Parts: sequence; C-alpha cells; structure tokens
Amino acid sequence: MGQSKEYLPVKLSHIALTGMLALALAGCSRRGEIDATGGIVAVRSACPTAAIPAQTGDITLFTAPGRTDAAAIDVVADITNLRSTCADGAQFYTEATFTVNARRSDASAARQVTLPYFSAVVRGGNAVIAKRVGQVTLNFAAGDYRASAQAKAGSYVDKAAATLPAEIQQKITAKRKAGDADAAIDPFAQPDVKAALQKTSFELLVGFNLTQDQLRYNATR
Repeated sequence: MGQSKEYLPVKLSHIALTGMLALALAGCSRRGEIDATGGIVAVRSACPTAAIPAQTGDITLFTAPGRTDAAAIDVVADITNLRSTCADGAQFYTEATFTVNARRSDASAARQVTLPYFSAVVRGGNAVIAKRVGQVTLNFAAGDYRASAQAKAGSYVDKAAATLPAEIQQKITAKRKAGDADAAIDPFAQPDVKAALQKTSFELLVGFNLTQDQLRYNATR
C-alpha cells in the first residue's frame, strides 16, 4: 500500500511541457473533428497530466554505504503502469496510480522493504507548486526474489489557473482566410499565446524520492 505524508520543498531539473502545442478549449469541437473551415481541432485537457521525471523512475539500494558496484546491489525497484484520472469541479483533482516492481539479490528470508516516493505539482514545466512525500511497502516472501505493490498520489489545481483566458482562446480559434493579413501567422508562435499556454499547463509528477547519491547513481550508471 502507498500512503502520502506532508508537503515538502523539492528541486527538480527542467521538465519538458506536456501537450503545449495542443489547444485547451472547453466545450468546443471533439478531438480530431474537422471544423467548417477544413481545419482539424485538437483538444488539450486542462487537467494536469501525470508523468515520471527522468532519472526518478527507479531506485537502487546497496548492502553497504558508499558502495555502488554490482556486487553490492541489494534491491532494485522501478515505477511502472502510471495512470491518472481527473475529476472536474471547482478544482481539478488528478489521482495517479502506479505499480512498484522490485527485485532483491538475497531471497533467503522473508523481508519488508519500504521506499519513499514523491508527487509534485509543476506549473509551466519548471515551477513546483507543491510536493508530497509518501511511502510504498514491498513484502518479499522467503525464497522470492521479486515483489510488487500499488501506490497512488493526488493533486488539486485551481480550475481558473488551468484555463486559457477568453482572449487567448479567441486568438487561437479566430477564422483566417487566404489573403488576409494574418492568414500566415501561426497563433501558437505569438508570445502572449505561448506564455498563456505555459502558464495554464500543469503536471502531476511522480517518482522515487531519491537522495543526491541515488540521483547521481541513476544519472551516471
């Protein structure tokens, strides 16, 4: 089982925006629908998307402090099957569920291993709004080298903060005819549109809450 704890500060490297070039238009055409002008309407949900930041999706425990050689590997675990759902109300509530799979080197006895994970709400690709730390416990039976456990994380995002302003939506959806002065202008290339898309983009990031040594190991192995 996974459980969440208190909010803590976190430092994360730059994370690529998810779906930045798709439209965020509520109550408009369906995804992939061809509109009256012959254009195809794409829809980006205003709900935060769930993702695993690079180098935080797995963790390695060693038998002794300071050792990182293969002979000292004790337990290796990774996060898989990350899925999310979104509830639309006064706030967007995103719940992410995921599986932690682990394997150990010594299966001689039953053992319980508890691993820390984080869930962070990130705005615009690099601004951490909140971080929560939880734990997931894996139970190895005697003789078993592998174990799995389920965990979950959730986040709330203010609906207004995740919604494009009306004037930006109008810029994106404005009808353009061949020969018009703005016919060749890509609305997504306009600075105010790009800024609004970034400002209203939220992600729920999930990964192992690694130490600096563990992050370094993941980055250099």
